[in-house]
Amino acid sequence: MLGIVLFIVSEVFAFLSIFWAFFHSSLSPAIEIGGSWPPLGITPLDPFAIPLLNTFLLLSSGAFITYGHHALIAGNRKGTIDGVIFTIILAVVFTALQYFEYSEAGFTMADGVYGSAFFASTGLHGLHVIVGTIFITVALIRIINYHNTNKHHFNFEASILYWHFVDVVWLFLFVAVYFWGNT
Repeated sequence: MLGIVLFIVSEVFAFLSIFWAFFHSSLSPAIEIGGSWPPLGITPLDPFAIPLLNTFLLLSSGAFITYGHHALIAGNRKGTIDGVIFTIILAVVFTALQYFEYSEAGFTMADGVYGSAFFASTGLHGLHVIVGTIFITVALIRIINYHNTNKHHFNFEASILYWHFVDVVWLFLFVAVYFWGNT
């Protein structure tokens, strides 16, 4: 358990460095970018479109994975499998919507500090969603194959901790990058 906690702490610092870069540029925009945030010529994404839907999807997936965990502890195998499958489905839909959002964005990573900060933060998060989805899928396979029981399921608990970390990071991203960074 200590190993996964330390791993998540290291990931917190990776995101902290990207948030630091974002806030450094956005709180005191340099004259080179027009002295405004978002920079002149950049049309940011609407936070109440796909990003809000993705927020709902990730928070719902966190609720389903928690339900699956409680079902496993209670010996409810069907509830466990259903909760984990719903989590995986929501994660895949989140990833697909993120891809769609990237393809429809009016700016790229090459569009200065705004594009770099946006795609570095949301892209790193997207990578974590993909890794978390794989992590949870492996736990699901182990649940289906009876490797995880109500007494022995550390890999499942580790994937849940990682997934909740992904959820919390998204909340910070939504508020900072999509909502506040849009004003």
